[in-house]
Amino acid sequence: MKGYVFHGPGESAWEEVPDPEIREPGDVIVRVDAVTICGTDLHILKGDVPEVRPGTVLGHEAVGEVVETGADVRTVRPGDRVLVSCITACGRCRFCREGMYGQCRGGGGWILGHLIDGTQAEYVRVPFADLSVYPLPGGLADEDAVLLADIFPTAYEVGVLNGRVRPGDTVVVVGAGPVGLAAIATAKLFGPERVVAVDLAASRLQAAKEFGADAVADASESPEQLVGDLTGELGADVVIEAVGVPETFELCTRVVRPGGHVANVGVHGAPATLHLEDLWIKNVTITTGLVDTHSTPTLLRMAAAGRLPTRRLVSHTFALDQMQEAYDVFANAAETGALKVVLGVPQHEVVPVHPTV
Repeated sequence: MKGYVFHGPGESAWEEVPDPEIREPGDVIVRVDAVTICGTDLHILKGDVPEVRPGTVLGHEAVGEVVETGADVRTVRPGDRVLVSCITACGRCRFCREGMYGQCRGGGGWILGHLIDGTQAEYVRVPFADLSVYPLPGGLADEDAVLLADIFPTAYEVGVLNGRVRPGDTVVVVGAGPVGLAAIATAKLFGPERVVAVDLAASRLQAAKEFGADAVADASESPEQLVGDLTGELGADVVIEAVGVPETFELCTRVVRPGGHVANVGVHGAPATLHLEDLWIKNVTITTGLVDTHSTPTLLRMAAAGRLPTRRLVSHTFALDQMQEAYDVFANAAETGALKVVLGVPQHEVVPVHPTV
């Protein structure tokens, strides 16, 4: 079969790799029908995730069909159409028993495309299948379902739930990329008074409006002033960081109100300054997190009922063997207007939620 293989920083290729095989009784083999690319994959290609060994097939999000199961698998069988979660859960360790699957110490956690071969291939082996793949509702299309493998659970759990969004809140989402847009959409489920989106790109601010933001602010033009004006100088109840650079994290701590929450979602590759000289007196709660995917069944039901704007995040589609082209489009989002790219679905024209810039 073929897969997209990491060979070291700046080096990768769509090439022949060995077919996956059942190694443990809890494994399944899934034929990949749809896959997407994550910003974390770009971090790997830059060399920012040293745990990924050269020779690893990338990817941690997929939809496909089960073609083989290990002897202990009980929840799916060959022929089932499933979502492959970005998080694998042993189900037995302390963290899994507490629902913190992302911190699994029994051989799971984020392992696909990280510690073992991932989903950007024609077939993938998924360990601990009973807790790590999810049967899909019949009416949910591949390009909708694949966004529930990572993007929507991450935005919902690490952003909205960790931030404790409540009715009547002012919510600020810093970063209007795919995760930020999903955070806007899922924050709206809780009835906030307003959601404010902050980004540098005009096209992404326009997308944020279409996903439900009530106000937008250019990050280079004093968003603190807008938040102050909207809240009577109190600040935001919840601020969600969805970029992962020091400047955006520090902006979040400046616009949050006393007693508010900063929910960091972004993957940080450099240190950020924590200004405790200002924050210590403000009763601010700061949370971080890797997604646990405990919300995936709920989100699947909501997507099947049409309550999540999943398809609108898909700006480009490609055949599976166009992996390198898809990476190029996704990595150059400022020029291509890419939000999420999906590979393997039937090729058709997708209308982006914002104009290409």
